[in-house]
Parts: sequence; structure tokens; C-alpha cells
Amino acid sequence: MEKYISNVPNFPKKGVVFKDFSPLLEEKLPECLAAMGKDIPWDQIDCVVGIESRGFILGSALAAKHDKGFILVRKKGKLPPPVSSESYSLEYGEDTLEMKPNTKEKRVLIVDDVLATGGTLKATISLCEKNNYHIKAISMLINLKFLNNLASEIDNIHSVLDYE
Repeated sequence: MEKYISNVPNFPKKGVVFKDFSPLLEEKLPECLAAMGKDIPWDQIDCVVGIESRGFILGSALAAKHDKGFILVRKKGKLPPPVSSESYSLEYGEDTLEMKPNTKEKRVLIVDDVLATGGTLKATISLCEKNNYHIKAISMLINLKFLNNLASEIDNIHSVLDYE
């Protein structure tokens, strides 16, 4: 699958090498979904949580494939009220994620495209925990391990492509 990932230097800003997986979606989406869902305990999952925006593509497809519900985690201001929110630090400031409040306990799989520094993932985990979602697994297409050490902090992270 790695041959379908292209490196785009200096995007979205100078010094960043963007991993473009658009060709992978176009050519190998079924294989990509199979790999992302391979080691997931599906019998312990009620819903899939997708992180905006490319986590929506992968997460909703996995949810449909495995007959599970789908929950959106969006950037601030994209969901109608009421919302539950979690702010987190970025290298250039702060951002906020939101989801619809939940009172019923559910077991979830968190899905996103790329795990980089881990700020978005940590905020999503906190948001899920505040809303009675029990995280059973996390599935990422790409893990940029050279930018994070989350495997030692967070259990049950699965990734298809790891970059050391």
C-alpha cells in the first residue's frame, strides 16, 4: 500500500512533508479498509468515532462495513448545539474539537488518517471519555512514529503504515 502514498514537500506549510493517500483511496480502498480493521475487536465495538475530516472517510466506511454506528468529532463550530468540547495545543496555537453529548455508555473505535504529534488524538480520547464512550481500539492509516511516542502512553493503537 505504501506505493500509493506520495510525499508532498512543504505542504501545507514549509518544512512539512505531507503524506497524500488520495491515490490509495482511489486504487485500493477495500484493501485499505481491510488492513485498518484487521486487528480490531469488532465484537466489542458499538460505534466508530471518526475525526474530521479524513477520519470521516475511513471511519464511516469501516462502520458501514462492520454494521456499526458512526460518531463525528468535528472542529469547533461545525456541529449544532448542544456540543461537548475539548481544547488542545498545537505547535502554532490552540484548537478545539467537538462532538454531540452522550449519556449512554458505548464502546468505540477511534479512526483517523494520520497520527502525527498526537494532539488531536489525545483531545479526541478526552472528549470520548467525558461522554461515556469506552475506547476499545484506535486505528490509524499512517503513524508518523518519529513525531510521537504514543504507543507507550496509549493502549491498543493500530496502524497500517508506520514511519519511524
